Amino acid sequence: MEIIDAYTCALTSYDDSGFSFERWKKYIDSALPGLLPTHVSDVKSALSGGASEDDYLSVLNNAAQNHEQLEAAHDSFLKATKDLEHIIYERFGKSLDVTVAFYLGLCNGAGWVTEYRGKTAILLGMEKISELNWCSINDMHGLIYHELGHVYQKQYGTLKRDFDKNEDSFLWQLFTEGVAMCFEQIIVGDSEYYHQDKNGWKSWCDGHFEQIKSDFAKDLKMMSFSNQRYFGDWVSYNGRGDVGYYLGGRFVRYILSSCEFDEIICFDIAKVKEMFERFER
Repeated sequence: MEIIDAYTCALTSYDDSGFSFERWKKYIDSALPGLLPTHVSDVKSALSGGASEDDYLSVLNNAAQNHEQLEAAHDSFLKATKDLEHIIYERFGKSLDVTVAFYLGLCNGAGWVTEYRGKTAILLGMEKISELNWCSINDMHGLIYHELGHVYQKQYGTLKRDFDKNEDSFLWQLFTEGVAMCFEQIIVGDSEYYHQDKNGWKSWCDGHFEQIKSDFAKDLKMMSFSNQRYFGDWVSYNGRGDVGYYLGGRFVRYILSSCEFDEIICFDIAKVKEMFERFER
């Protein structure tokens, strides 16, 4: 496991008028050499999908004004990654071949699993972390551990599968997000842990569990990327975001009652469907 802390020189990306792409290119080429083409491709894809350059610039410029939040996020990153490789090996008996990088310029999200220099990488964008105010150690644990859960499934099982039907895609997403949630819980040592639990989120989900499970099963038949209401803090299921992560965690916890963690990460969609039918009942 490689940890890259690119915080120190991040603010060299700004001049008197604000964020400077030319300055940022020098910073990123120094901090994470070779990453720029991946970034440019990702940004172009987002812009073609309806994102705005102003959205990126506002997030980047706002980050420069929030030094206290950036400092807090950086401090949490250092704490969260200390002895991280040892902690994972202690819990799972395996090591992860992964790079974890904290830097300025991700923009599209707080965290992203991608490839960098031929290795799986978790990229953490300090500007988006600041905007979302995910600066506490609990937030950073959740962000890093969750992404590491996806990496673990990728390296020791199967994370990505291609499907012809949205129904299968969203059931697979429920499953893989649940795997990542349970990975978090195992590291933390608390089967009830959810990093999203703020303002009564988990208590509300607990109280509406049967309804969430039933509604997700019904919605699967017609679910699309434009109407899904379970994955993301920008969508709403009866006034709450991220409810799919809660349901996924409960689903995989149910599977873990009869299967080992390293067994379930190798499931195919047929096995996931079978287990979900049991879970529904």
